[in-house]
Amino acid sequence: YIIINPSDPEFSSKDLDKSFDLPYMRLPHPRYARRGNIPAYEMIKHSINIHRGCFGGCSFCTISAHQGKQIISRSEESILREVREVSEMEDFKGYLSDLGGPSANMYGMRGKNMDICYKCSRPSCIFPRICNNLDYNHGPLLDLYSKIRSLPKIKKTFIGSGIRYDMFVNNIEDSQDKNHSREYFETVFLNHISGRLKVAPEHTENKVLKKMRKSSFEDFVKLKRIFDSLNKKHNLRQELIPYFISSHPGSTLNDMRNLVDKTRSLGYRLKQVQDFTPTPMTIATETFYTGYDIAELDLRKPKKDAKRIYTATNLIDKRKQNSVFFWWKR
Repeated sequence: YIIINPSDPEFSSKDLDKSFDLPYMRLPHPRYARRGNIPAYEMIKHSINIHRGCFGGCSFCTISAHQGKQIISRSEESILREVREVSEMEDFKGYLSDLGGPSANMYGMRGKNMDICYKCSRPSCIFPRICNNLDYNHGPLLDLYSKIRSLPKIKKTFIGSGIRYDMFVNNIEDSQDKNHSREYFETVFLNHISGRLKVAPEHTENKVLKKMRKSSFEDFVKLKRIFDSLNKKHNLRQELIPYFISSHPGSTLNDMRNLVDKTRSLGYRLKQVQDFTPTPMTIATETFYTGYDIAELDLRKPKKDAKRIYTATNLIDKRKQNSVFFWWKR
């Protein structure tokens, strides 16, 4: 048995490689065989996981709670070995469905001084701003993409995991940027999407985004402007698809109407939205359950000092927020 504890400072890429290098069959459990086609399996059977952990710290997400905030990346050798194994599968047609992890673009990233990281209690390394101690150079990820593209049986590698554009969008137009931001985004645009790139701004209103620990919607507007310029530059018609959450704690019906107005002005007719789902171990769920703004609560003070916060908890209010997205339906 290999005991994996990503929160342990001694846990390393070698430990993660040992786990991924075990002789897996890459098949569903036999008990599911009688069910025939399994959509979830079809989606991931030709995908490659390249790291564990996430330092995004979104208030509604459990990844950092059960995988750790620090990124543990597999070695290039281990990843390339698995890619070759997948390429030998009988039903492999040359297309990797995903090369990513909890986030697509955190591979090889870590603190410049890890001693500071192990003592840090900040829930997110990139909100409300990117930590000065974070090394978020996309160079190692670009090298990995290049080596996988050069393999003989690989026709295309798609990036299906979520991309944290707030780590690079504000550096793309900086000629002095050393984190390969422009090169990374253009490489993904040209080589690793199937006509659509899906990202998750989650909301448009700053007061709600603050509760989510997500960056300003202006970052998405910048990303779309750059995305559109790349379409024009390369004579393509690829689409940038945003994901949003309705009924998140702190989000009112008026906030959702503002969201729709802002996305309509960008030319979007949204066709899907994720309704907030309470998930154990998250600040957003604690807020949903208690009705108090847990993120702003000083636990050293009595409960009477806690601030109440609006949350759509009953089915009628949640359906109202959800339905606002679909203004274009009769």
